[in-house]
Amino acid sequence: MKIRNLSADIGELRAFIDSNAEDMKQFEGAVAEIGQGVKTRGNQAVFEFTRRFDGAPIGDDNFLATTAEIEEAYTLVDTDYIAALGRAIENITGFHCKQLRNSWMDFDHIGNIKGQIYRPLERVGIYVPGGTAAYPSSVLMNAIPAQVAGVEEIAMVTPPDRQGKLNPYTLVAAAELGLTEIYKMGGAQAVFALAWGTETIKKVDLISGPGNIYVTLAKKMVYGDVNIDMLAGPSEILIIADKTANPVYVAADMMSQAEHDVLARSVLVTDHAPLLEQVELELIRQVEELDRKEIIIKSLEAYGAFILVQDIDEACFVSNMVAPEHLELMVDKPFDLLQQIRNAGAIFLGENTPEPAGDYYAGPNHILPTGGSARFYSPVTVDTFMKASSIIYYTKKGILQDADDIIKLASLEGLHAHAHAVRVRKEK
Repeated sequence: MKIRNLSADIGELRAFIDSNAEDMKQFEGAVAEIGQGVKTRGNQAVFEFTRRFDGAPIGDDNFLATTAEIEEAYTLVDTDYIAALGRAIENITGFHCKQLRNSWMDFDHIGNIKGQIYRPLERVGIYVPGGTAAYPSSVLMNAIPAQVAGVEEIAMVTPPDRQGKLNPYTLVAAAELGLTEIYKMGGAQAVFALAWGTETIKKVDLISGPGNIYVTLAKKMVYGDVNIDMLAGPSEILIIADKTANPVYVAADMMSQAEHDVLARSVLVTDHAPLLEQVELELIRQVEELDRKEIIIKSLEAYGAFILVQDIDEACFVSNMVAPEHLELMVDKPFDLLQQIRNAGAIFLGENTPEPAGDYYAGPNHILPTGGSARFYSPVTVDTFMKASSIIYYTKKGILQDADDIIKLASLEGLHAHAHAVRVRKEK
C-alpha cells in the first residue's frame, strides 16, 4: 500500500486538498435532464428514473412504504439491533435537545420591544442513502433534530432494491422514530420530487441528508426553491498524533473513513517520524482482515497522506488549512489543543474516542461539512430545521425619539419614501 508523504508547504497542501474535487460540471447536464423530467411528468418520471438507475419496479401501488412492509421489517432484524438503536436514539435526542433556542424579547426603558421568535419549519424531506447497503444511522441523524425542532411533517426518501423493497434496518429505524411517510426513491429524482412536489408528494421546505454526486448536484439546483442542509462530498478524517499515539488505533481509524468510498480522504499529521512507519505497517496488516479491502486500499493510495511536521502547533496549522470533516486529536493532552483548532466538522479527543462513536452513537450529528467547508459551515443541528423572525415594537415616545436618526440615514441612502414614512408620524 503506497501512501503519499507530504510536507506542511502551503502550495503542496492546497494541491492535495483540491485533488479529489470531482469535476461536477460533467454531471450537470444529466442531473438537469432528470429535474426537467420530474418537473413536467411528476410521478411517472420518478418511476422511470427509479427503474433505470435502481432497477426497481416502482409505481403508484408500491411507491409509499406500507404498514405491512414495516411490520415485516421488524421480523427481519434482531432484538439486539433494536436495543442498540434505542440507546442511540436516546443519546442523539438528548444531545440535540440541548441545542434548542428560546425565543426572547427585550424591553427598554420607554417600552420599545425588540426580540426574536423561533419557529420550526412545517415540512422537511430527509434523504437516506440505500439500495445495496443499510444506513439507519442517517435516519436518526436527519429525523431526530427535525423532531426536536418541532417539525410536524417529515417525508423520508430512500432507494429501493431491485425487488422494490426497502432495507429492513432502515425501515425499522424510521418506524422507531414514528416516521410513516416513506417513499421508495433515491438519487436526483428524489431530491427534485421533494423540492417541487408531484401528484403524490407535497413539496417540502428543506431537504437534508447525504448522497452521491447526483444527489449533491440536485440539491444545489433546487436551493432557493427550498433550503438544504449542505452540499456534502466524500468523507474525510484527519488525525493529529504525537509520540504517545497507538499506531494500531491510528491505522484502524484511517481505514474507518477509507472504507466509505474510493474518494474518501484519510490523513495523518504527526511530529513523530517513527509513527509513520508504524502506522503504515499496521495498515498493511489490518486491511487484510476487512471485507472492504479493495475500497480501502484504493482510497488510501489515491487520497491518503502522511504529513510530518516540526511540532504539534504546526500540525494544528495544517489541520485548520484542511478543515476536515472529522478531526481526531490522538495526543497526550487533547484538550490543550482545542484552543488552536478553528476548522473542523467534529472533533474527537483522545485515543478512546474513535470517529465511529460519533457516526452512530455518542449524540452529536454525523452530517458534517466536507471538502474544506468546515471553514465556514456547521454540522446539521436543530437550527437546521428552524427559522427565526425578528420582533420590533415602538411606542409613540420611542418612534419620536429615534425619528430624526432614522430619517437622516434613509435620506442619505436616497430612499426618501422611507424617510417620509417616519416623518409623517413625527409631524402628526
